[in-house]
Amino acid sequence: QVQLVESGGGLVQAGGSLRLSCATSGRTVSRYVMGWFRQAPGQEREFVASIWNGGSTSYADSVKGRFTISRDNAKNTVFLQMNSLKPEDTAVYYCAADFSFGSGGITWWSPSSYDYWGQGTQVTVSS
Repeated sequence: QVQLVESGGGLVQAGGSLRLSCATSGRTVSRYVMGWFRQAPGQEREFVASIWNGGSTSYADSVKGRFTISRDNAKNTVFLQMNSLKPEDTAVYYCAADFSFGSGGITWWSPSSYDYWGQGTQVTVSS
């Protein structure tokens, strides 16, 4: 059974850091495009970062230079290190996977390119 389980969210002051984890079972994450998205109340789900099977990464402009996506193949886990957090980073963060070798490698910024999702973890940044 394929599962993505996020953890690491919480409440942090502006300027602080958090590291989100996405533990995956049922697939080997190193073979697929994996991504992080976020959704604030009343807003659409938006792209945050992605990592390709070859290790290349991509970031939304709003998080570039502050967030880092990485992968631990031995643990089959994808991480999102978030530094210099801002109140506007407050959202539910979701881990996503393109486990069907679909369009994740082409339109990695689109939620529709991913076919498996975690349940989400809340990140709240206070000012």
